[in-house]
Amino acid sequence: MEDMIPEQLTTLGHAQRLAVFRMLMRRYPDAIPAGELATALNFKASTLSVYLSSLRRARLVRQTRAGTSLLYQADVAAAGALIGYLFEDCCRSRPDLCLPLSQAPTPSSEGMPAMEKRKFNVLFICTGNSARSIFAECLLRDEAGDRFEAFSAGTAPRTELNPFAIEMLESKGHDIKPLRAKNVSEFQTDDAPMMDFVFTVCDTAANEDCPAWHGQPVSGHWGQPDPVRAEGTDAEKRLAFQHAYGALRNRIRSFAALPIDTLDRVTLQARVDDIAGMETDT
Repeated sequence: MEDMIPEQLTTLGHAQRLAVFRMLMRRYPDAIPAGELATALNFKASTLSVYLSSLRRARLVRQTRAGTSLLYQADVAAAGALIGYLFEDCCRSRPDLCLPLSQAPTPSSEGMPAMEKRKFNVLFICTGNSARSIFAECLLRDEAGDRFEAFSAGTAPRTELNPFAIEMLESKGHDIKPLRAKNVSEFQTDDAPMMDFVFTVCDTAANEDCPAWHGQPVSGHWGQPDPVRAEGTDAEKRLAFQHAYGALRNRIRSFAALPIDTLDRVTLQARVDDIAGMETDT
């Protein structure tokens, strides 16, 4: 694998190829259609094809087919090997050179300590913070509020919560009084609570190139279609909100059932990724 390192570094040394790889990492474990990548990154289809070919040759990206569509996914094992090589070999594991990595498990680490047993801070992010992330915040608070502090925010929050979302939550018996739309910047200040977990629940928010979170929280992408964009009758719109609520409820119940205080961070990240790929029948 070491013979691939120079090619991988060269490939990622190109700004646009790096942008493609970073987006695929933000969306992992999703496999993304090329057309969606081109739209999100504002690249021509032919240009993106060249970049993806380079990333595939460097074994940084995997390609699969679903019907007539080609899907692309970050190769996290290869990325981990690259980071491990740079940290352990090039930097000789010097903490003064690789301080952020020295404070977290390396890709090749084994037996890393579990997260300490305490109440964990969890942030759910979508674009408008008016439905999906609000659902997630409310669900986690009510499902496992004794073990988690749940928060939500939007990258471009609306001024108020969606009325169909409010109706759905009230019909399920949730308390909506503490809920409000918030900007993600509220959780990026020095005095904001440090997050242990950060989940994006919409593709648009995951696509955005946001700063890394302080404290290196475990992250995941649990993308759901936006029920706010549903068209049709009120009954059809309510059905879209029901689907979003049900899918998030199933994932959050699986997450809340994890023995977090007994899992090392590498295993915990893998479990979070597994939840992202689970079937979510509602």
